[in-house]
Amino acid sequence: MVIDDPAVRVEVEAAFRAYEIALTTNDVATLEALFQDDPRTIRYGAGENLYGMDAIRAFRRARSPVGLERMLAQTVITTYGRDFATAMTLFTRDNAPGKTGRQSQTWVHFPEGWRVVAAHVSVIETA
Repeated sequence: MVIDDPAVRVEVEAAFRAYEIALTTNDVATLEALFQDDPRTIRYGAGENLYGMDAIRAFRRARSPVGLERMLAQTVITTYGRDFATAMTLFTRDNAPGKTGRQSQTWVHFPEGWRVVAAHVSVIETA
C-alpha cells in the first residue's frame, strides 16, 4: 500500500477544498454531495450526533448560514492506497474568540468520487 501517493493526495485535497468552500458559503447541495448518501455515514458535530445521511441532510438544511466563515490551521491530509484518506484540521472563527475547532473526516473513493463517510467536529478552549 502506498501512503500519500501524490496523485491521490491531489484528488483528496481538491475534495477537501470543495467541502471547505461549500461549508463557508452554505452550499448545502455540495455539502450533501460530498458526504456518502448512506445510513452508515456519521457526523458528530459540536452539538449534535448525526447517524445516517438523512439526519445529516436535515441538519444541513436547517442550519443558519450566518457566521460560517473560518480560518484553517495545521491541516493534515493523509492517503492510504488509492481509495482511503483522512483529513484533520484546526479552525478558528472570529465570532468565537478563545475557541479552537477540531475537524476530522474519513474519506473513501467511490465510483462517483471522494465522499466523507465519517466526520467529527469539536470545539475546545484555546490554550
